[in-house]
Amino acid sequence: MKSTFFAILAAVSVQEVASHATFQDLWINGVDYGGQCARLPLSNSPVTDVSSTAIRCNAGTSPVASKCNVKAGDTVTIEIHQQPGDRSCNTEAIGGAHYGPVQAYLSKVSNSATADGSDGFFKIYADTWAKNPSGSSGDDDYWGTKDINTCCGRLNVKIPTDVAPGDYLLRAEALALHTASSSGQAQFYMTCYQLTISGSGTANPATVKFPGAYQASDPGILVDIHAKMSTYIAPGPTVYSGGSTKSAGAACVGCESTCTAGKGATGTATSVALPSATGGGSGGCSVAPYAQCGGQDYTGCTTCASGKCSKLNDYYSQCTN
Repeated sequence: MKSTFFAILAAVSVQEVASHATFQDLWINGVDYGGQCARLPLSNSPVTDVSSTAIRCNAGTSPVASKCNVKAGDTVTIEIHQQPGDRSCNTEAIGGAHYGPVQAYLSKVSNSATADGSDGFFKIYADTWAKNPSGSSGDDDYWGTKDINTCCGRLNVKIPTDVAPGDYLLRAEALALHTASSSGQAQFYMTCYQLTISGSGTANPATVKFPGAYQASDPGILVDIHAKMSTYIAPGPTVYSGGSTKSAGAACVGCESTCTAGKGATGTATSVALPSATGGGSGGCSVAPYAQCGGQDYTGCTTCASGKCSKLNDYYSQCTN
């Protein structure tokens, strides 16, 4: 009997880990930049302590060599999947009924390749919750994470046209609320992307800092979504006036539905050596230490800025020193 119990417990644990996810890749106006400028976490496990510095850009992350160049007004498409290097639409991007809001923030910094995430962030995007009139609980309602599952793990985020030029950290966040009825059990999945934004804007939005922006007792964090819900307020500030929102349950549009990994939005193939981001080395793109450089279905850069590309498993190879 005891062995059966532990076997069931292990199976549940494996399923839970398999349902976790990581924001990994970035598209700019439908062009696939892969993970060049993403500060990838060491695992797909969530952050649950909103008072820890891990709530900024995830646990164990560090700056990477490359920055992605974006113009104010461009649309970036952020991509999330359960396993490193996975870009398939055949499995849910974030599984296990991990329902909750999806949000994005920007933080203006002096250098996005060295910033530690301690500067202020302002919210530029939200896809949170909408009532399903025929549903009996929050599980049946529309959620941002359901939308990214429908859209192959992708969400379109417009870089506001009025932001001032300079370096920024783009912080993508998905919040899973399936265990959030107990304090400290809401699951945050986030990645910071290193950007350089060009333009002529002058906006200076109010900011919040992480940690500090969220409290474990916030109604959008400590909530029972398995009960019938009449309202939901996502954690953090509202989207500032230059940002954008998506109505939970709305259809996939643009790159969310038309992009193919390694190709442009219209299906025109881009170079396997992805469009060059700054700081990635001369003569094309290269991969920063500890970032992905290969694996099944991987279409990004395979040349390491330093060290060698080491195979960890069939799905993921990483640059190691």
